[in-house]
Amino acid sequence: MERVKAGIIGVGHMGQYHVGAYMEIHFVDVVGVADINEERLKAVRRQYDIQGFTDYRELLPLVDVVTVAVPTREHFRVAKDAIEAGVHVLVEKPIAPNLEEARELFRLAKERGVALHVGHVERYNGAVQELMKIVTNPLLVEARRLGPFVKRVQDDGVVLDLMIHDIDIVLGLVKSEVKHIEASGISYYTDKGDVALVHLTFESGCVATLTASRVTQNKIRTMAVSQDDFYVFLNFTEQDIHIHRQASSEARRTRDELRYKQSSIIEQVFVHKENPLKLEILDLINCGLNHQCPIVSVERELKSLSIALEIEKILKDKGVIRG
Repeated sequence: MERVKAGIIGVGHMGQYHVGAYMEIHFVDVVGVADINEERLKAVRRQYDIQGFTDYRELLPLVDVVTVAVPTREHFRVAKDAIEAGVHVLVEKPIAPNLEEARELFRLAKERGVALHVGHVERYNGAVQELMKIVTNPLLVEARRLGPFVKRVQDDGVVLDLMIHDIDIVLGLVKSEVKHIEASGISYYTDKGDVALVHLTFESGCVATLTASRVTQNKIRTMAVSQDDFYVFLNFTEQDIHIHRQASSEARRTRDELRYKQSSIIEQVFVHKENPLKLEILDLINCGLNHQCPIVSVERELKSLSIALEIEKILKDKGVIRG
């Protein structure tokens, strides 16, 4: 493969992960980074010995692909400039704070013939990819994405910051239209919602319960799926997945107590554990430069954002999200 020139716009916490992931790909040259924070820019330039720009537009003529990891409110402006420059773009999630901007970016990308991907890194988690192969008719999905509050993440509420990952995965699993949404939550550290509990009912009859929290002093990233013949439990952090089959239970009463016994056959699925962010970047390059189809359609991208925004509207109407 020919050498690919890459750049990163926004080298905060997430942007620096992207720099490291690009560096791992042997045929990619990271030619530069851009950030309005000069101190942060200098630190990244020193660490990786690459060019740095305070004006991202100076970077665009030098690259084939670019990651946009600026605050969500700036996604449209920056991504639009990159697309119009003919650069293939990976925008961190959410792609935009509203559907109008998201649709316009995809329209422009199609018009200019460039790849535009949204940074849903969990799609490339090895355990998630196995889950997509295993589950065919989900009845119940339970997702928990909890952790402590991080001061740097204040641009988005917990739904667009965390829950959107699980919304995206659930839509990929269920493959049915959402019929009804219930939501509740609280704002504690910010006015944009720091806890959200959501119940999705699908046309297929499947129900999904999603919990996202930024007030939990333990990082938890799990999903469980119940189907008629098995139960699957997935740990995102460990990229680990187990299947429980042929469950049975019984109760035995002795003279002094009542004892319960439960058993099932447990299968541990082999998961190829690769860096999901690196795989995400490779997918962008393959789509943009090798003309391969992305793993998720534009329609799915917009659907995930649409559901997340609808949940936020419910929370706003209830007074959970203020402003």
